[in-house]
Amino acid sequence: MPQIDVTDQTMLFKKPSQDTPDPKPRPSRRHRRAEATRRHALSPLRILVMVLLLPLTTVLIATGVFLRLSEFEREEAVIHLIALAGCDATQSLGVGPFYEGQAGYHKRNDPDGDGVACGAASPPRATAPPVHNSPEPQQRSLGTAKFVRP
Repeated sequence: MPQIDVTDQTMLFKKPSQDTPDPKPRPSRRHRRAEATRRHALSPLRILVMVLLLPLTTVLIATGVFLRLSEFEREEAVIHLIALAGCDATQSLGVGPFYEGQAGYHKRNDPDGDGVACGAASPPRATAPPVHNSPEPQQRSLGTAKFVRP
C-alpha cells in the first residue's frame, strides 16, 4: 500500500479562502444597521434643521431659566419679559403701566424718569425749547440712546 503524507491531505482539503484573506469581507447585519443609523443621523437635511432651530432652542432654555430664577411670580415674570420688547408689546396685551420696583418696569421704557414705564403719554409742554449758550455740542436722545451732533 502506498503511503499518504498527512500534510499533503490537509493541503488538498483546505479552502482557498483560508490561505488568502478576503479583500472586502461582508459586513454583519449589526454593522449594516449601525452604518444606516449613522447615515441617517448625519444627513445634511437633519443637520440643517438642527442648525436652524438652534436660536429657538437657546431662547427657550434662557426663558425657562429666567422663569425659574426670577424674583417675580411666573405670570409677572412673563410680563416682565414681554415688557423688554417695548411698550407697544405690552399695550397690545392690555397690561401696563408699570411702576418702579414692580414686574414689567424697565428704565428704558421710562423716558421721562418719573418711575412709570409704559404709562399714558403726557401731552407736550408748550414751553419754548431751551437755549444752549454753552460751547458743548447739542445732544438729542431717542429712548435711552443719546446722539451727539458734531
